[in-house]
Amino acid sequence: MKFAKSSLCLALLSGLSFNALAEVDIYGKANVTVQSSDDGEGSFTEIKSNASRFGLKGSEKISDGLEAVYKFEFQVDVSDADSKGDKDNISARNQYVGFKGSFGQVVIGRNDTALKQAQGKLDLFNDLEGDIKNTFKGENRLGNSVSYASNSYEGFKVLASFIAEDDKDAKNGYSVALTYGDAGLKKSAVYAAVAADSEVNGYDVVRATVQGKIEDFRLGAMYQTQEKVDGSAEADGYLVNAAYLMGSNTFKVQYQTMDFDDSDDKSAVSVGVDHKLNKNLKVFGFYSSFDMDNNVDQDYLGLGMEYKF
Repeated sequence: MKFAKSSLCLALLSGLSFNALAEVDIYGKANVTVQSSDDGEGSFTEIKSNASRFGLKGSEKISDGLEAVYKFEFQVDVSDADSKGDKDNISARNQYVGFKGSFGQVVIGRNDTALKQAQGKLDLFNDLEGDIKNTFKGENRLGNSVSYASNSYEGFKVLASFIAEDDKDAKNGYSVALTYGDAGLKKSAVYAAVAADSEVNGYDVVRATVQGKIEDFRLGAMYQTQEKVDGSAEADGYLVNAAYLMGSNTFKVQYQTMDFDDSDDKSAVSVGVDHKLNKNLKVFGFYSSFDMDNNVDQDYLGLGMEYKF
């Protein structure tokens, strides 16, 4: 039976035209670290998969100025997968379908909120222990979403997300952002954004982001206020970071802090270096330390590699 199903799949694939297959862009990356971790109860050694992923994306022209677009992206845990199948090592990331044209792009499905997208590439330790999601609220990727992104006008873009309540006792969520410049700092020397969440994943958030480059230096900052929708917890905080490019190496440092009204403050400092072996492959090292007022402190020291395809 398995052989028959495999034969049928091969027959169907062989019947597809080359042009149809060529419209599919297959991509991904593997990011793995070996690290010494201390969550407050003693250090231990672990191997971590840091948002390793693969995906398919593409588009199809419908008429002049209008395209259908799609993306199906999956996260793969390449370190904790159980050979017996007891642990799921594949989970959903951004997955949507929609339209793109002179009006911008509108997609429906699971997607990063406008506020999360507006972060750009500010977070120098994204997907690692020093990721800003471990200090700041608002890093949401949600289903039941309708997302809009305008085309660029004089460097400005508008982003918006609508998150359906999906429950009679819940409320619809909204996320909006205004950005300026190129998040990769390749087409502009400055990237800036202001964004806000309302009733998104239990929080209201307002965030301002700016990043710029001066020769081989990149400097960034973020300010954020956040509040639980029930009013039970308020906090405000900021992030500052710097990166210096020296040949194939990037040296980076990042500090972030969040001050809560109940004095349960949280701060983190991270330092690291990336070494590029080629366009798609790098090795890196990092150290992150978290200072928790009312909880145990945490420390992480790691070495890793990332390969993009």
